[in-house]
Amino acid sequence: MVEEVVDVHGGLDVMVANAGVAPWGSILKVDATEWDRVMAVNIRGTFLCYKYAGRQMVAQGRGGRIIGASSVAGKMGFPFLPAYCASKFAVMGLTQATAQELGKHGITVNAYAPGPLNSELMQSLASDSPQDTGTSVEEWTEFMRKMIPMGRFGDLTDISDLVSFLASSGAKHITGQNISVNGGSHCS
Repeated sequence: MVEEVVDVHGGLDVMVANAGVAPWGSILKVDATEWDRVMAVNIRGTFLCYKYAGRQMVAQGRGGRIIGASSVAGKMGFPFLPAYCASKFAVMGLTQATAQELGKHGITVNAYAPGPLNSELMQSLASDSPQDTGTSVEEWTEFMRKMIPMGRFGDLTDISDLVSFLASSGAKHITGQNISVNGGSHCS
């Protein structure tokens, strides 16, 4: 992927590792195959993006921006999302470690941590939740919405606006951060 971008565009200045799967289920029922799939997508994929983007940016010698997808579930645990939480906590650790290592090359490394969003992932969680929470999809969705002081789920532009900023020169002295975008639902 990195080689193709370099071949077409002559270099790599920004890498956004934007992937995530979040299967719903009790820790008592998650099987190792599902656990491994979540880790492969959410943390191994992020690791590979960071590694190869970092190599390219160091070789270019002009700095760069590496941005990863974390989650509010990478800052606090949530029931019925054990693999997702573990993987997103791992993204936070990987982001901080990589920022410490690559900072001397002028490369910033940050992650964004969405809370509840109007997204396919949120719809999937809502549809899977009744089996474990004893609530309807509508009740669970309303419960989640009420946890947000801003009174609404985030939308994808809330995330893309932050990512655009982190990719810009305005964020040249921000690194090693896992920035929440959640309407105040979880403050840190």
